[in-house]
Amino acid sequence: MCAVPRLTSGYDPDIARLWSMRRPRAKVRAHSGEGGSIVERGGGMQGSAGLFERILGAEHNLVLLDAADQDALVAQLRLLARRTGQSVYVWRDEAGLRSLREGDVPVPGTKRMADALRYVLQSMHFGVYVFAEAAPHLRAPNTVLLRQIARARTTFDRRVVLMDAGIAMPDGFNEEVARLRYDAAAATRLRLRDGRWVV
Repeated sequence: MCAVPRLTSGYDPDIARLWSMRRPRAKVRAHSGEGGSIVERGGGMQGSAGLFERILGAEHNLVLLDAADQDALVAQLRLLARRTGQSVYVWRDEAGLRSLREGDVPVPGTKRMADALRYVLQSMHFGVYVFAEAAPHLRAPNTVLLRQIARARTTFDRRVVLMDAGIAMPDGFNEEVARLRYDAAAATRLRLRDGRWVV
């Protein structure tokens, strides 16, 4: 029987370092019929460390991530999770949620997206949950659960990242999601410098 991945709680010096790296983010109003939602742009920061920082700093629990090379990003996030000890999960259809920190240990009963989202809702700890190739799954009952996550107020940080190439949310989510883009060509390996992970 597979062990359920442990979740971190409380103060974590590594996540504090990531937060200390935060830089002011330009908030750009979208002009593509998205109802004036906030678009998160990368500025001058590259790679998975900068992306992870922006996911944590997003103003919403839901993050829409436009990423063509999802495998490359997951590999970078796996490296980051193992080196920092942060609770980062990736979900794929039929594979379910897997803990990147714990060597891709599966979370039982999460093969369907709806079940994985219910697991996220029940979690009481910090976590970043990346749903790969999510676009085909943005339909009921998943959208109902996503709306609950978007509106949930917790005392800890929880981010659900919906990732796919050119991904877009259904109508009605415009004011409840942050938007990011990932360019694999710009990503570089993490390096430890003065106690911080830098690109």
